Amino acid sequence: MQTSVKIGQREERFEVPDDELIEVMHARELTSSVSEQEAVTSALAHPIGTPRLDQLVHPSDQVMIITSDCTRPLPTPVLLGPVLDELHAAGVADSHITFAVALGSHRPQTEEELKTIFGPYYGHYSIVNGGDEFISFGHTKHGTPIDILTPIAESTFRIALGNVEYHYFAGYSGGAKAIMPGVSTSAAIEKNHSLMLDDAAHAGNMESPVRLDVEEACRAVGLNFIVNAVLDEDHHVVFAAAGEVVKAHRVACKKLDELFGCPLSEQADIVVDSQGGAPKDLNLYQLQKALENAKYPVRNGGIIILVGSCQDGLGNPTFEQWMHEAKAPQDVIDRLNKKFVLGGHKAAAIARVEQKASVYLVSDLPDEAALDCFMTPYHSLQKALDAARGSVKSATHRTPRILVMPAGGSTLPLMQLNAQ
Repeated sequence: MQTSVKIGQREERFEVPDDELIEVMHARELTSSVSEQEAVTSALAHPIGTPRLDQLVHPSDQVMIITSDCTRPLPTPVLLGPVLDELHAAGVADSHITFAVALGSHRPQTEEELKTIFGPYYGHYSIVNGGDEFISFGHTKHGTPIDILTPIAESTFRIALGNVEYHYFAGYSGGAKAIMPGVSTSAAIEKNHSLMLDDAAHAGNMESPVRLDVEEACRAVGLNFIVNAVLDEDHHVVFAAAGEVVKAHRVACKKLDELFGCPLSEQADIVVDSQGGAPKDLNLYQLQKALENAKYPVRNGGIIILVGSCQDGLGNPTFEQWMHEAKAPQDVIDRLNKKFVLGGHKAAAIARVEQKASVYLVSDLPDEAALDCFMTPYHSLQKALDAARGSVKSATHRTPRILVMPAGGSTLPLMQLNAQ
């Protein structure tokens, strides 16, 4: 069978023998054919846990609209237009509206990236694109400092836009994550992310301790309204939920499970795993999210072929340093267990997967960068797959079983109890 996955802005086609293919894992077929605009306007017209936005906000409010940076596939203008319509209907002037980018630990966005994020709305509103002044709201019960960028803290009405997908230790993205880690300090993010060492911190768990800590911080700050979208594999909005930060978020999570939770009863010798192309495969730091979902269906000792452009390199200096200084994956895990360091946590997450399966990386990275991360570099997916098939046949003396995940960061294989 010939199929393809996305890498950066291009598609990579490859052949999988029919008798070796378990399946090409896609989201369930959509039962609704509403447009992106209709999905968002319907969510705003029927908010969850709150009155309508135009009834909540006052014309005198200083409104802050927080959205995702360029590493996320959220089509911000699709959500932003209907939100601005509601604000204008409530009498809020444009001079009282500011946009903010939820950078977390990422770098500030370039002007070109801001233009891409905000589309036709760029240039008409002030934009908060990082900063170094924060206001403290205390600490969570886990000791996470609640330090929020000053412009966001000083606004009187806060709205968060986001997309909901599986997150390897927060359970799901979206919701309160616009506040923490979105507009928080590195120290706050590091403390919150240290909770990923808890066994309950995994993809698909709405009660992940990381998620609950984020929501506790968000309650201390105050987030008045969210609009969260579920996207299809082509990054189009297929569902939206609006309203109270936790209630609306949970509805979006349940919709994600309906669409992207994929039952699977057979583990694979080889998993071909793509993040779904740009912008989610910009660097290895982001590509790790797809790798995490591939660890569930791959058998012990199997092979994951991780596919992503990584045109911006590894994506984080600490992550790069930890990988470079380690002699084996276990060194990275031991280092994190001794002291949790932001950036190092991604290195350790990759190292844990590498202890279960070999990772072949098909990317635009230099070979030495992939080797530094204990991955076998390839620049052709077909060559990587042929090599993996040969390796499995040599080791097991049988025909390999292959799973293809074209949207590995979004689809979560739900392994059944009879998995082999």
